[in-house]
Amino acid sequence: MKTLNGISALKAHIALNVTNVAKSIEFYSAMLGIEPSKVRRGYAKFDVANPPLNLTLNEVPFGERGALSHLGIQVGSTADVLAVREGWREAGLKTHDEMGTNCCYAIQDKTWVHDPDGNEWEVFVVLEDNLAESTICCVPTENGVACVTSSAAETRSDVKEKVATAPAAATMAAAAVVAEGACCIPIPGSGCC
Repeated sequence: MKTLNGISALKAHIALNVTNVAKSIEFYSAMLGIEPSKVRRGYAKFDVANPPLNLTLNEVPFGERGALSHLGIQVGSTADVLAVREGWREAGLKTHDEMGTNCCYAIQDKTWVHDPDGNEWEVFVVLEDNLAESTICCVPTENGVACVTSSAAETRSDVKEKVATAPAAATMAAAAVVAEGACCIPIPGSGCC
């Protein structure tokens, strides 16, 4: 077992700023399948056993999500991804799947949920790792995010169509490069690595 400076770590800690701790408690209770271990005014703590995690929610006013890209839990198989997805759906959470997607230089199966403040959580399995570098195009769509590689020429017209329905700022950045026959740059907040 690897250690942190000779010390065995008990669990990772993530502290999230949230705009409404009550709504976030409801979401994270459904997502994690447990109730918080501690609740105070503007604060909640979840002690998650599997994976070992100390998750705290801190209610503070803010206007944007900030620099956080997304959060995730890696599991051992696609069956595990699907089991977590079904649990989330049964708990009333809206999920979005990406199966066989090329993300973070790996082929992955994953499913996503969003907390009340827009933080994206994924549960994923790595099917093939350490792929060669390629251009990945990620554009927001009505149903989440479309991600294609530059070699997926048959999807370029689909991407152009999806770009047309994307938010204006994303459309301008993505449309220019898609029109040139290359793929677009990753768009912040798209959920792609």
